[in-house]
Amino acid sequence: MGSSFDGAGIGVVLPAHNEANHIGGVIRSLPDWVSRIIVVDDVSSDDTCAVVEGLQDPRVTLVRHSANTGVGGAMVTGYRAGLELGCDILVKMDADGQMAIEDLPQLVRPLLEGRAEYAKGNRFYVINANRSMPGTRKFGSVILTFMTKMASGYWHVFDSQCGFTAVRAHLLKMIDLDRVAKDYFFENDMLIWLNTTDARVVDVPIKTVYGDEVSDVRIGRVMWSFPPRLLRGWLFRVVRKHMLMDFGAIGALSIIGMLLTALGGLFGLYRLIESNITGVVNSTGTVMFAVLPLIVGVQCLLQAFVMEVAESPGAEETRSYIHSLIDSGDIG
Repeated sequence: MGSSFDGAGIGVVLPAHNEANHIGGVIRSLPDWVSRIIVVDDVSSDDTCAVVEGLQDPRVTLVRHSANTGVGGAMVTGYRAGLELGCDILVKMDADGQMAIEDLPQLVRPLLEGRAEYAKGNRFYVINANRSMPGTRKFGSVILTFMTKMASGYWHVFDSQCGFTAVRAHLLKMIDLDRVAKDYFFENDMLIWLNTTDARVVDVPIKTVYGDEVSDVRIGRVMWSFPPRLLRGWLFRVVRKHMLMDFGAIGALSIIGMLLTALGGLFGLYRLIESNITGVVNSTGTVMFAVLPLIVGVQCLLQAFVMEVAESPGAEETRSYIHSLIDSGDIG
């Protein structure tokens, strides 16, 4: 199988922070057709760098940060290093061994076949594939995935928190990497930025392996901090994609819907407060003046929502690719 990937210019980026116990095994397990391995050490306090250097693998490029930036910052550094090295495809993998190497070929294949510009792992597609995932992670991933669907516009993409991804290098040049989130919001923010370029994203079924590694992610902190950032991301994406880059039906419906909803809601709230203070009951006409724009505004927003779901870039490619995996017996 590996020979079909030879010469494809595939690089793997491994963001690493205190992964001395796992990173050596991850690097050794990567197939020969991976031409570049970029390890970004995010100021580890253990022997991560020593382990990497001790492997003496000519494919490995070790980049050291002078200050801790977070997984997103490490990935931006890794992406830029991959572009300088001439990689055509860059894969993101965690350095803790939680990602099954045997899934790497089917993650990369949609990009090589021209189906998509970005592939993202989905740990929930295959029944029992993620039984080893802690329950809190499952719950948090499902909730955050739904919110990320709305913020990013990729309604066919599930498991937004999965960090096993592959991207076409030329696509990274269309994104302002300096503005992409540098912490654990990186995965979600990447999807938002990708949608502004109309990049096709394919959802790929994968497995996960949970052993003795310790995650730095705290579900409570994530559930508290991510929603407002996703809301800002949604506003940014809608304005940039549907109003500035290409003003069409979705942009028009969104503007009209937000204006009418705000007008009806604020006017209705004002008249309700006034009525409670004065004791004067609002007339039917006054009530309708508040209700009618509210109803029309919500309908406009719902129509824009339906159109966005239908236009999710890569949805048809994902269905086609999964069917091909099922037909070939690679999943099922």
